[in-house]
Amino acid sequence: MNHYYQQASFLQSATTRKTMPMESGLEIAFAGRSNAGKSSVINRVCSQKSLARTSKTPGRTQLINFFQLPDANFLVDLPGYGYAKVPEAIKLEWQKFIESYLTQRNTLRGMVLVMDIRHPMTDYDQAMLRWAQNRMLPVHVLLNKSDKLTRGAGMNVLLQVRKMLAESGIASVQMFSALKQQGLDECWDVLDKWLGKDTITTQSEV
Repeated sequence: MNHYYQQASFLQSATTRKTMPMESGLEIAFAGRSNAGKSSVINRVCSQKSLARTSKTPGRTQLINFFQLPDANFLVDLPGYGYAKVPEAIKLEWQKFIESYLTQRNTLRGMVLVMDIRHPMTDYDQAMLRWAQNRMLPVHVLLNKSDKLTRGAGMNVLLQVRKMLAESGIASVQMFSALKQQGLDECWDVLDKWLGKDTITTQSEV
């Protein structure tokens, strides 16, 4: 258990840029297709059961949700994409909202992109990666639901995705299972690096 992320608490939701909290501290965004298990990943990373709301109907979250960490940094839950049964006009509004956040939020330091390991690198995933690449924003891909595959099959997907990401130069990738709590330490290490927590830890150990 990581007590730093366990202290995350919901601050507010936003539907427009004007309703976002003021930029302070650093932010890490969580993105992913609606049925990739993004909310479950956030809950597992923060060792909480219901910090991020999960739904039996993927794609219902239309808000950007801000979770505050104890030192004024934030974890940010972006709306899931590619699944919601809503009018196309609404989908386009969500897309514009997400894109404006990713491209204009100055405090954003990295994005965790959650994929279902059985269906990685969808068109939507690749669009998110292009946005990040255009901004030179670091991305860490979590191949979630790795418990659904054998170890060998999971490693094959990991190697394939790693090869696809190699050209971008901005993305790292790992296997993860929110259900089985697999891959947490590796994920925490990435978050710590982006938020500068690894530097603090190293200095305190000297």
